[in-house]
Amino acid sequence: MKFIKLFLAGLLAFVVGSFVVSILWIVVLIGIASAGGTTTLVEKGSVLKIDLSEVIADAPSTDPFAGFDLLSMQSTPQLSLLEAVRALEAAAADERIDGIYLRFDGVGGVDGTAVLEELRAALEAFKESGKFIVAYNETYTQGAYYLASVADRIYLQPQGGMDWSGLSSTVMFYKGLLDKLDVKMEVFRPTMCRYKSAVEPYIMTKMSPENRAQMQALADSMWKTIKEAVSASRGIPVEELDRLADALAVTLPEEAVAHKLVDGVAYEDQMKELLVEAGASTDSDDELRFVTLGEYASQVGGDLKHLSSPQVALVYAQGQIVDGSGSGKQIFGNTLAAQLREQRLDDEVKAVVLRVNSPGGSALASDIVWREMELLKAEKPVIVSMGSYAASGGYYISAPADAIVADKMTLTGSIGVFGMYPYTVDALKNKLGITIDGVKTNASSDMGAMSPLTPVERATIMRGVDRVYETFTGLVAEGRNLPLERVLEIAGGRVWSGEDALRIGLVDGCGGLKTAVALAADKAELGEDFRLVEKIETPSGFAALLAGFSARVKACVQRSELEKFAEEYAAVEEAVSQRGLVMYSPVRVELR
Repeated sequence: MKFIKLFLAGLLAFVVGSFVVSILWIVVLIGIASAGGTTTLVEKGSVLKIDLSEVIADAPSTDPFAGFDLLSMQSTPQLSLLEAVRALEAAAADERIDGIYLRFDGVGGVDGTAVLEELRAALEAFKESGKFIVAYNETYTQGAYYLASVADRIYLQPQGGMDWSGLSSTVMFYKGLLDKLDVKMEVFRPTMCRYKSAVEPYIMTKMSPENRAQMQALADSMWKTIKEAVSASRGIPVEELDRLADALAVTLPEEAVAHKLVDGVAYEDQMKELLVEAGASTDSDDELRFVTLGEYASQVGGDLKHLSSPQVALVYAQGQIVDGSGSGKQIFGNTLAAQLREQRLDDEVKAVVLRVNSPGGSALASDIVWREMELLKAEKPVIVSMGSYAASGGYYISAPADAIVADKMTLTGSIGVFGMYPYTVDALKNKLGITIDGVKTNASSDMGAMSPLTPVERATIMRGVDRVYETFTGLVAEGRNLPLERVLEIAGGRVWSGEDALRIGLVDGCGGLKTAVALAADKAELGEDFRLVEKIETPSGFAALLAGFSARVKACVQRSELEKFAEEYAAVEEAVSQRGLVMYSPVRVELR
């Protein structure tokens, strides 16, 4: 018996040890892959190649496994939006850079509409230097073409294609599935929050009139932004762009050329001659000198001002807002509050920019962050820069700022709250044969565990929901200096685009991260003498590596099993994972 115990203990130690060593080897290999490459020399006459197989993310990743795909065992280069924008600013003034070659190879590397919009604005600023931008791809999605339209010349593969059909938004509803499973979803939301549609997929089979109206307005606003940008760059009237979309008149290369959305068709090997025509130089071997955006950013990135210069701190709030402390792809309320507190107590920090990219989440965690924003604003200028999403809880934490800057296609607002409770006792009994029994000391000790919620329990939950909504709208009125009656008119859980949010007073201006930083420096009266410093909480230790690896494995398993439904599953998991009262917007946008 003792031998067996020793053998099993030894076997367990071997298995665990092998697993740990495997993880460490993966980390080492990733480090070698990312750090062992030779530095690319940027020579005079180079062309900056933006290949969106490189991931451009809204914020720097703290995940040690970011960009590493366990299924393919390949690592994808990643850089943040700030790094990309800084690189483009440097390239505009760099005599070694002749111009830019937009070689998309898809647009999957762009993390959200805000990154797409701000990257396009940076490319427009680059054009003011007089240098060329040439775009090429086999096929253009609408997101890719929105970005490519800024180029001086756009080319398409002769057998390629193009999508120009307008925007749509669809919602998947689960009520029928829940009915089949005997799961009853109880929803708690204020009567005024008729636009708070996060709950609709679980209690309805189609959009409510209110949700349909807000989704239509969002789609129209975003399509307007895209049309106007393309129209200005290509000289095609907006009305003509709508006509082409309605008629599906641009799908083939020759149609794209005929309607002036692209300038010509070419195979990739022919692009060398076209780039030279645009102004690119060749080396002694008659070859083009390319440097990727990631390679160039690694050499010119960072703020080169003197270390004694006052700081503008850039803090990131990325992901769903959850309770407690931690790190990863979520906003932990206590952790973000502590980061903001550090900036308040740091005498070298003269202003703060909070980059918010969040659909919301926990009402409690949002309030914890709100309090720190209030304390920070009392001592230093605070500017919020909204990314692709800054809605519900994401707007709650933004409201105290001195000023809010949003992209035109930012999804914001969603000022509302809800609670959901799934009653699964019948499902367990009828579908799995599992029953539940127990004892209790008081009438509601087992609240919802063994029987449906009672009227008293429902009323208790609704008191909390109404209180949060009253607090939320009151804080928005105070933070935005708006009458409460006006806030109640534009609240109700309704989601707005950044452009519409500017019109109704929820934001102060449309622009990107660069605009927000300039505004923060101006409010702190720093002039040009300041350093922008990213304040990033990087997880450390083996536990952090293990957590990152586990998350990567989980994501790979979900993707391999669910395939195209993986994103839908993740959205449902995120929406129903919250506990307590939630301020959350389910609206997600991806340009295709």
